[in-house]
Amino acid sequence: TTTLSLSLSLSLSLSLSLSLSLSLCYQSALRHHQSGFLPSTTSSPFMSGIRPHRTIRSSASYTLGLSPNMGLRPNGPDPFLRHSGCPNAPFPGQDSPSQLRPSPTGSLATSPPGTCSPAFRPPQHPQRPPPDPPKVTHKQFKAALNMVVDKGDPRSYLENFVKIGEGSTGVVCIAREKHSGRQVAVKMMDLRRQQRRELLFNEVVIMRDYQHRNVVEMFKSALVEEELWVIMEYLQGGALTNIVSETRLSEEQIATVCEAVLQALAYLHSQGVIHRDIKSDSILLTLDGRIKLSDFGFCAQISKDIPKRKSLVGTPYWMAPEVISKSPYSTEVDVWSLGIMVVEMVDGEPPYFSETPVAAMRRLRDEPAPTVRNATQVSPVLKNFLDRMLIRDPVERASATDLLEHPFLLQSGSPQCLVPLVEQYRKRMSRC
Repeated sequence: TTTLSLSLSLSLSLSLSLSLSLSLCYQSALRHHQSGFLPSTTSSPFMSGIRPHRTIRSSASYTLGLSPNMGLRPNGPDPFLRHSGCPNAPFPGQDSPSQLRPSPTGSLATSPPGTCSPAFRPPQHPQRPPPDPPKVTHKQFKAALNMVVDKGDPRSYLENFVKIGEGSTGVVCIAREKHSGRQVAVKMMDLRRQQRRELLFNEVVIMRDYQHRNVVEMFKSALVEEELWVIMEYLQGGALTNIVSETRLSEEQIATVCEAVLQALAYLHSQGVIHRDIKSDSILLTLDGRIKLSDFGFCAQISKDIPKRKSLVGTPYWMAPEVISKSPYSTEVDVWSLGIMVVEMVDGEPPYFSETPVAAMRRLRDEPAPTVRNATQVSPVLKNFLDRMLIRDPVERASATDLLEHPFLLQSGSPQCLVPLVEQYRKRMSRC
């Protein structure tokens, strides 16, 4: 009873600060998280927090999680995945391809000293993990989450639900508001099927408390039986992934996308929020070409008391070297991931995409920064823009605010320049 009371009390403070976005029952787990340790909730030797990305690109616009096992071993005779390692095969336990890009979770082990760049060398004397925190019951977690969501049942004002995607943790539907006729997207996440339940708080708190013209707007959130529902604006232009996998963007279009994303990142970073999962799947478009950032489930808050994070989260091909090395990191990791996304827009896919996720992460961690396949196909100003983001040392990497002043963004056009890309994608989809 005491644990539940404290959990509810602390959860109430979520509306004031994301840094208190977990219930008291999760504070011990959060301290492990900040120290680079995550208590295991099963007998598996792996931690959760990574979204291995499908090598077969899909038409995703909103993401849900899946749960394969993956591990990066120290340098040795078999440094790759524990599963078959086929680069185009789904991960173990992964759903069949659908409109929704699943976001599996898995983990890495820190490599031994001497295998990383000197800037990202792991601690020579790692600490022993603290004891596991008390187990939080489903009832306690649900009560804590109930303190931050809106009251009422969305089914009373929504109708015409149509599923547009599904993962192992829930579904995404479009629905219509009865009073206005407006279409909305509804992300329905089963509380009982989450590997890291505490991350559900991010889905609510970030989108509620940090509003920006280049961030997807959340209208409501609610607990519906055993599901968390997040009701947000429906962006009919789909995800940037659908475009870059089929079409090469002009430099004007690349600059237009980058400027919008950098505006969102500069705002979030000024508020102490790290997105930690920047990639083309997280960028949504409206029919008139406006760009919005989505997928806030892996966000982290930093502050004067906690200026760095160490959790290993994100999607492998877009991860910054310091994240893979489990070195302390800050907002600079989003800038690296945006640089990888620029490579996506030029080449159609991120570097090392034909390799297994762990093999790609090993190369990102140990090798010089990647770049576009053919540097002669991009202008010198774009190449310089990319080079300012893909710097292995985060201290030398440009910030989002710095990049907004880069000459490359002088090529940025109006959202209208992206409309032909959206129309081409919708035409392809109509033929399917």
